[in-house]
Amino acid sequence: MYKSLYLNTLLTDVKSKYRNEPEFIQAVEEFFDSMDFLVEKDPRIEKNAILERIIVPERTIEFRVPWIDDQNKIRVNTGYRVQFNSAIGPYKGGMRFDKSVNVSILKFLGFEQTFKNSLTGLPMGGGKGGSDFDPRGKSDAEVMRFCQSFMNEFYRYIGPNTDVPAGDLGFGAREIGYMVGQYKKIVNEWGGVFTGKNVSYGGSLARPEATGYGLCYFVQEILKTFLDTDFKGKKVIISGSGKVGSMALKKAHDLGAIVVGMSDINGYVSDPKGLKVEEIIELAKAKGEFTKDYIANHPGVKHSDRSRDLWNVPCEIAMPCATQGEINIDNAKQLKANGVFLVAEGANMPCDLEAIRFFNENNILFSPGKASNAGGVAVSGLEMTQNAMHLSWTFEEVDEKLKGIMKSIFQQCYTTAAKFNQPKNLALGANIAGFLKVMDAMLAQGVC
Repeated sequence: MYKSLYLNTLLTDVKSKYRNEPEFIQAVEEFFDSMDFLVEKDPRIEKNAILERIIVPERTIEFRVPWIDDQNKIRVNTGYRVQFNSAIGPYKGGMRFDKSVNVSILKFLGFEQTFKNSLTGLPMGGGKGGSDFDPRGKSDAEVMRFCQSFMNEFYRYIGPNTDVPAGDLGFGAREIGYMVGQYKKIVNEWGGVFTGKNVSYGGSLARPEATGYGLCYFVQEILKTFLDTDFKGKKVIISGSGKVGSMALKKAHDLGAIVVGMSDINGYVSDPKGLKVEEIIELAKAKGEFTKDYIANHPGVKHSDRSRDLWNVPCEIAMPCATQGEINIDNAKQLKANGVFLVAEGANMPCDLEAIRFFNENNILFSPGKASNAGGVAVSGLEMTQNAMHLSWTFEEVDEKLKGIMKSIFQQCYTTAAKFNQPKNLALGANIAGFLKVMDAMLAQGVC
């Protein structure tokens, strides 16, 4: 499969050893697609077993979380933290509360996070964590009791110079607040141990907007560099109505795009003339979803109760912002048939490996999540800086820094890919640029 016998042997070993971890295997295989351009040119990689070390987490933590629901019944969930790589800084990455959470998903997320954080230029390693606890339908009191029980064990493994978690799917400002409160009580210390906090106790302005805004800033750089154009008048579809999708919707609209389709957990809606952006944002902000109310308010709008049908909507730019595994090879072919020329990931690994390869083989510009959705962790890094310095920047200051970071990430991806005569292969550029910084740190620190 690869030119490198070393990579083929290593991938076979990964698939055998982690055969029950499909998400993690995909992340490694997609990464190896890029490493095939590099490993034979840099013998230090194989000589120092860099890949063998980098694909194994430094630490995987698993613990039980007992809590009491509103009916006074004891419930038990499992808590996790995958501390993947700390070569360039303390572990940094979100926490996910969802029934789907398992070690495979957290390992793929932590693996990707390592290179994403490297690309930001900030001193942050990679990690990811969470629980199979589902906060949907739970009262605030139940969520608080769960978070407090979770932190009673979790506090041992985190700290501002050790591991700084953040939010993710099912883990927002409410959950962060409860976690921070319990951590502070246990260790008797206020510190920037979480990012994504409320502004009233150390959070950063522009953090809720950062991932979606950063995605659009990255897309702007792609459009300018490869097509000498911008968002104005471009037909865009966006999946997911959470913070990433909603903020990408807002910023794309502000930059002149016509958003013709959008989805949430209940399905999708589309309108070739453009959706009512302000209405969708208000509905999503209030309920976390919007399609049912939007359809009721606009009975003539085209819709489906299958979220994946969004990829059948004709468009020029597709931005998957919901979750992993949204776009498969059939969806990729349909997007091409309907006129897409750019797919930019706002979620983590929403496109499967076959789809990514199809985009690259069919001259469709593609940006991987580790690059184009790095705005969230970038502003988390800025939040850490503000906490350490005991100050707060304005929204405009943070947004301007975010633009600069996303521009720098794009330039790293573009120039690195160009060195391998693949200037449009931004996944190649992102993987290699992110990897090289981590590798240099690992080499400097010896075998550890």
